[in-house]
Order: sequence, then C-alpha cells, then structure tokens
Amino acid sequence: MIRARDLTKHFRVHKRPPGFASAVKSLFHRKYETVKAVDGVSFTIESGERVGFLGPNGAGKTTTLKVLSGLLHPTSGEVEVEGHVPFKRETELLEAITLVMGQKSQLIWDLPPSETYAMNRAVFDVPKDEYDKTLAELTELLDLAPLLDKPTRQLSLGERMKCELAAALLHRPTTLFLDEPTIGLDVAMQVAIRDFVRSYNQKHEATVLLTSHYMDDVVALCPRIIVIDAGKLIHDGDLRQLIKTMDPDKRVSFTLTGVTVSDDDLAKLGTLVTREGQRFSLKVSEDRIPSVVGHLLGTLKAADLAIEDPPLEEILRVMFGQSRTKATSA
Repeated sequence: MIRARDLTKHFRVHKRPPGFASAVKSLFHRKYETVKAVDGVSFTIESGERVGFLGPNGAGKTTTLKVLSGLLHPTSGEVEVEGHVPFKRETELLEAITLVMGQKSQLIWDLPPSETYAMNRAVFDVPKDEYDKTLAELTELLDLAPLLDKPTRQLSLGERMKCELAAALLHRPTTLFLDEPTIGLDVAMQVAIRDFVRSYNQKHEATVLLTSHYMDDVVALCPRIIVIDAGKLIHDGDLRQLIKTMDPDKRVSFTLTGVTVSDDDLAKLGTLVTREGQRFSLKVSEDRIPSVVGHLLGTLKAADLAIEDPPLEEILRVMFGQSRTKATSA
C-alpha cells in the first residue's frame, strides 16, 4: 500500500546573522544552506498494517508524511501510495487517503462540526446514504452526538480532536497518515482515540502510519515501528523484538510496607532503576525473574508487583545516541 525507495527531501533555507545591517544586506545578497529533512529513506508497508513512525523532533517524520500524502514533492527517490504517485494528486488517491495532524485544524472555527462534515461530503462527492451511514458509525464510535451542533470554538481540545478524526474519515479512506493525533489530550481521551484507530483499522482493513511522541500510543497500536533520525532510517521491524534486542532485561516494580531493605540487599536482586518512597523498580535479567519474584513475594512481602519490558523511551534514547555517535565518527 505504501512504498518509498531512496526518498529524499531537501530544503534551501535562508540564514543570516541578527541585526539591522544584516537584514538590509539580505535584501540584495542571501546566503542559503541545504537542510536534508529526509535523506534516502526506504520502506514498504502492506495493506492493513499499523506502523509507528518514530524519531526525535526534526527527524523528518512530518516531512515524510507530507510527501506520502502529496503535499510535498520529493527532491529525489520514488514514492507510491495505493498504486499512485502522491504528488500527482490524482483523484483516486485523494479519495483513498487522509492526513490528520494534531496541530492543524480542518474544522471551521465558528461553525459546528456538522457543517464541516456537510462541506466535506460535497468535496469528496460522497453519496448521501453512504455519508449518513458513515457519520452514524463515527458518531457512535467516537461519542460525537453531543458535539455535532456546538460551534467548534466552544469545544475542548479533546472534543475537537475527536471531531477532526471524524471529518478526516467521512470518505472512508483506506490509508491513514496520523501525525500526533493525541497531542495535548488527557489520558482518558488518548485511550479513546487509540481504541477508535484500532477499531477503524480492523473494521475497514485500513493501513495506518502513525507518528507520536506518546510512546503509549505506539506500544498500544503498532506491532511494527520505523525509526528515523536526522532524516535517515535507523530501524524498521517488530517493536517487541527491538526492545528485546536492545535491552533483554525486565523491569520489576513493587511496593514494600513495613520492611526496610538496604542498597546491598537490592543489589542482590537486580539493578535499582528508580526508588520513590517505598516503591522500587529493578532491572532484572529474564532468567532470574522466578527467583527474584519468589523472594519479593515470600520474604519481603512485596505488594503491587509488576513485571514489564523496558520503556520504549529508554530504547529510543539509546538508539538515537548510537546513531549520532556513528554520524559523528563518520
């Protein structure tokens, strides 16, 4: 459904020192530098996949999504989405894709969402009966009934984001580009958006490419992740396998009440990661999990014990550090 081969997008950026004299000089003579936003990225995404697209700020994620959705022309390389070249903006492609950006709004500010939906129906030429059926389905899934007739400016951020998703999906696209869809939302709303995206993906076999700085979004939705840094691809593969490869040890969290343990006692169990009051988190190798858990529950009477994989944030931080070390040494 989505294919990129040696995708490159460069920008010429005007730069000048601060000050009035420099501003005047720049009117007659400008200095430019080339910024490599995306630099030779290649990947393929199959129909129905949910893929996380990760990287630090400025890595090239949004630029890549804009190229894939046809908003930007690539500097070089080949891009194909649903059998079409995106920047040609063919009608068949535009009817099959959608781009949702958490910091951009398509809702008309002074009108209720229902008015924007009616306009989108006309733009995409969606038959009235199909539109009514889709809107009813989206209204139920996203609990939009109380929001449809309220002016957009009166909606909270979370309510507005739900309405944005509905506006983007009224034409039932089969490829979703989601750029920070849960940015600024509270935990409950983030969960609601994740559940909706998963439900839409499963019901319509839609392909989803998701960028997010909330790793819970990625872990909950994306079995596969693509990671880029400084415009270059540094990982493409299974999320769980990446975590296990980068850090095979588990995190054992527990609470102790009425028992005092020394640092030496903890060192015998594993490496202390965090300690907040009586709540501890240890890094423990997988083969030692049974004995450590047995000691915690039997001898120390630990409560609220949890065994988890290392946080994805830690894995990515290590990856970005390794990537930049290689770039510096090169």
